[in-house]
Amino acid sequence: MKSDKSGPQETTGADSPSQLIDAKIKSLDDWRGATLAQIRALIRKADPAVTEEVKWRGVPVWSHAGIICTGETYQKVVKMTFAKGAALDDPSGLFNASLEGNTRRAIDIHEGDKIDEKALQALIRAAVTLNTGAT
Repeated sequence: MKSDKSGPQETTGADSPSQLIDAKIKSLDDWRGATLAQIRALIRKADPAVTEEVKWRGVPVWSHAGIICTGETYQKVVKMTFAKGAALDDPSGLFNASLEGNTRRAIDIHEGDKIDEKALQALIRAAVTLNTGAT
């Protein structure tokens, strides 16, 4: 497994996506790891049937009948990018990045930001509903 400051990048052997995400969180021994772990827990709570994947050089991806969102980590931000975010209602105004696109929307979380857990879980559930076509 290759790694750098942002954690695992490629899989070799039998590492599961969940194990790779665990390793990424552990490798980020600052606020970014804690934030990514919190986001992951909220996603799993909002959608217990979620599938975890790792794509694009180690980016955690959560899916349910299609991609719900990714969890990217950068030097100064943890970014949740919702694949179909432009089609989602965001009554709490969580989306604060990638607002100009026709498809995606993102939430940039900076060090010290408090996550509105209830609103984020509602947004995750809305993304699952959009992916599954449920009403």
